Amino acid sequence: MLAAVVAAMTLAAPVGAARAAVTDAFYDRAFMLAAHQKCDLFEPKLIAALDAAAWQARGAALRAGTPAADLTAAAARAQSKASRTACDDGDLSRVSARVQAGFAGWSRAARMSFPGDRSAWRGDRYESQAIGWRLVQDSATGGSPVRFGLAGVGPTATTPTAVVSFVGRPRPYAARLVMRDQVQTPRVWLTGGGLPPESVRRVFFAAAARAADATLLSPGARQGETWTFSSEAIDALAQLDPRETFVIEFLFRDDSVASARFEAGDFAAGRAFLAMGAI
Repeated sequence: MLAAVVAAMTLAAPVGAARAAVTDAFYDRAFMLAAHQKCDLFEPKLIAALDAAAWQARGAALRAGTPAADLTAAAARAQSKASRTACDDGDLSRVSARVQAGFAGWSRAARMSFPGDRSAWRGDRYESQAIGWRLVQDSATGGSPVRFGLAGVGPTATTPTAVVSFVGRPRPYAARLVMRDQVQTPRVWLTGGGLPPESVRRVFFAAAARAADATLLSPGARQGETWTFSSEAIDALAQLDPRETFVIEFLFRDDSVASARFEAGDFAAGRAFLAMGAI
């Protein structure tokens, strides 16, 4: 929903105005989250929805060209304002009521798409007894489809997973998730739209592999392999700038490597969306 609003603003307003609008949206959500921490304003499901919206607004602001330092400053201003606002403040009560009304519908949404520059994360909160994608993005390596995201029986019980259906290739012996090392390179890496040099990359190897469940395969695929990763890898991914990319690499015994590129995008917003629980 926010992405559609941002797109409309970008078409209808100068770049500076659109940038200010999405930055203000981030500030508003950051303030309400800080006010809730102080005054316990909302129920957990609504807080999860507000958290998802805050992450989405942050991603939209970064893609609109807002410097990350400006968003950090906006969050600090929001925290400061919340600390000075009394819990029985009349304006806060009115804003809280609007938030309750505005996010009530969103908290009941079972599926949501979180678009990025080129790709999207798709979230699914439907209750199911079968394993399925809860948050997923599609890519490919050559002509072989690759999916990556969070898979599980319920939206709050998810495993970081990559599923690949290789066409005309032997089974790889390992898979790894590669991204910017945020300790060695704190600043976002956008040069060439790819990964930073190998010396400042962080690598997470898959912990296990098995035949993929049919419910996780890409459309049209008849077989595939599931590679699962650690929760540490997902926590690192959630901290990337939404404009960055990361790569899943599959390693073969002939020393060849097949790579599938993904966009960090609003992964953190999608994960917060799942935190609202099953429907």
